[in-house]
Amino acid sequence: MGDLFAPQHMIWIALLFLLFFGGKKIPELMRGLGKGIREFKDAKDNVKKEIEGHINEDSTDKSSHS
Repeated sequence: MGDLFAPQHMIWIALLFLLFFGGKKIPELMRGLGKGIREFKDAKDNVKKEIEGHINEDSTDKSSHS
């Protein structure tokens, strides 16, 4: 079957994308995709900071009780 991301497959995917959505709609779709990726990254970073904050709180609580 081959690699999905082979150059010829990417060309076919791009052509199908262009046919389905048209040239005028693609920039709008890409902006939406970029915004979604940015929001996901921000949410991931916030969760990571929150978890690290709780870990730091737990470690300082344990060290202060010893």
